[in-house]
Amino acid sequence: MGVILAAGKGTRMRPFSEHWPKPVLPVLGKPLMAYQLEMMAALGIRRVVVVIGHLGHEVVRALGDGSRWGVAIDYVEQEEMLGIAHAVSRLEPHVDRPFFLFLGDIFFVTEDLGGMVDRFRSDRRVDGVLACKREPNLEAIKRNFVVLTDADGAVHRVIEKPRHPRTDLKGCGIYLFDLSFFDAVRRTPRTAMRNEYEITDSIQIFLDDGYRVEAAEVVRADMNVSYPADLLELNLLLLQQSGQAEFRGAGVRLGRGAALTRCVAMEGAVVGDDARLQDCVLFPGAQVPAGRVRQRTIFTADAEIRCGGEAE
Repeated sequence: MGVILAAGKGTRMRPFSEHWPKPVLPVLGKPLMAYQLEMMAALGIRRVVVVIGHLGHEVVRALGDGSRWGVAIDYVEQEEMLGIAHAVSRLEPHVDRPFFLFLGDIFFVTEDLGGMVDRFRSDRRVDGVLACKREPNLEAIKRNFVVLTDADGAVHRVIEKPRHPRTDLKGCGIYLFDLSFFDAVRRTPRTAMRNEYEITDSIQIFLDDGYRVEAAEVVRADMNVSYPADLLELNLLLLQQSGQAEFRGAGVRLGRGAALTRCVAMEGAVVGDDARLQDCVLFPGAQVPAGRVRQRTIFTADAEIRCGGEAE
């Protein structure tokens, strides 16, 4: 089965986080989390539990029962935002088999998640698998966690946000665990630094208890949508990779003389006369005033957020 965590406040995404939880921000016309649901469906997963918190009703409204994405969704609420391991602890009464765990605010490009399942089901006893990638960017490693392995791929230590990484093997926010992982989650203490329950501490307890966890280099790229500019870049990157000059959703209306260059215009967006936009993202229902000239800007129904572009 699958689990996705979608409860965080996303304070660095303001003003978006005042109206939308990060996991349902639009990416080429779909909620960010829909891409994860599709990945799970492709693995044969049919039941997904989603942990909600901040603006949880917006997650439910965007994803519904999951049938559009080929899964059935149950929702569990995290009443307090006390970290990833705390969110996972809310799941124990609702999970009855090994589970994939995804962090809902990350866009992943993966090679073979099925390979994680193969490791889990191999002849040797494997109790967990961590999706990883080789990360050349030292700063990206410092913002995540590193995975230290033995020669046979078994994990012996994970380090959250290391100042001096000893490896370039980065954990990427996709995990596969046996139910025994909940024993470690229940014994996870709060951290002194952030006063939260960190999943890396849970994993280390799991390892110290003698369970076997392996690292699988199955992630080619991952983008954590932390700031408005990240959302812009993700949309433009997927637009470029699609080979299309622009993305235009249903019901988009362009005024006379309006021009869009490398833009993502989602369902119901309206662009006024003589507006000229380049490298911009228009949310569903966005309104662009007549004559507006912008680069690298995100438009919503009632606001525009500049992401480094200047008017010509």
